[in-house]
Amino acid sequence: MPELPEVETVRRGLAPTMEGATLQRLELRRPDLRFPLPRDFAARVEGRRILALSRRAKYLLVDLEDDLTVIAHLGMSGSFRIEAAAEANLPGVFHHERRKDEKHDHVVFHLQRPEGSVRVVYNDPRRFGFMELMARSELDTYPAFRDLGPEPVGNILSPDYLATRFAGRSQPLKSALLDQKVIAGLGNIYVCEALWRSHLSPTRKVSTLVTAKGKPKAELELLTQSIREVIADAIEAGGSSLRDHIQTDGTLGYFQHSFRAYDREGEPCLTDGCRGTVERIVQSGRSTFYCRTCQK
Repeated sequence: MPELPEVETVRRGLAPTMEGATLQRLELRRPDLRFPLPRDFAARVEGRRILALSRRAKYLLVDLEDDLTVIAHLGMSGSFRIEAAAEANLPGVFHHERRKDEKHDHVVFHLQRPEGSVRVVYNDPRRFGFMELMARSELDTYPAFRDLGPEPVGNILSPDYLATRFAGRSQPLKSALLDQKVIAGLGNIYVCEALWRSHLSPTRKVSTLVTAKGKPKAELELLTQSIREVIADAIEAGGSSLRDHIQTDGTLGYFQHSFRAYDREGEPCLTDGCRGTVERIVQSGRSTFYCRTCQK
């Protein structure tokens, strides 16, 4: 499942082409993805200008004129690619060496820009992705957004905020960080990496990171910094291309080459001076990778 850095990478790849363009035609090649596509989807969006591309947690948001927003989730295998017309002189450089099988092209955004026409194609072999359409002013009521916590890259996430969520709780640290009501968009890969960077065990009780007076300990301050840094590094690297994820230009992300814990079971820990070995345990049905020697 693409995590926040992958979705943010897609947003940044699409934005130069989609923002400011007019959605001339929406081509729907099937009536559904994971769920049925919105009723009268094409009729409701065609002819409208795309104002901005944004993101909430792991969801891509396409903001249109007249208070409309397309909500897109990539599911397990969804991806977008940009196909510029030959006469177009569009921002960015696009490559198509790794184009997906076109029989899985399910939704095509036909756009018009001053520089020329362009197509943005949504491809999804497994069809676990989906698209919704609703008023931008009502996004806070969307079921998936209603109870979301702060973004891991936003100003709200702080040691003090996490201290208020962790105080008095016995929940394992890994499980708490995966709770979308605590932090939005933080997924399995990046939790493992942040815990390794902060030398904290995924099985540790969250309350042990908070003082008796409810203040964050130094370990919680380091964890907050590690979360911010690992997400920023992953976005800079273009996300982690595991299994199906590719960027909008067809190229792969590279953060998977920088993993220090995730998917390194049996390999030596990379912490300086540590002679431990990365282990894999299962927590709430998810694989956790960590070094019990230096993560306490």
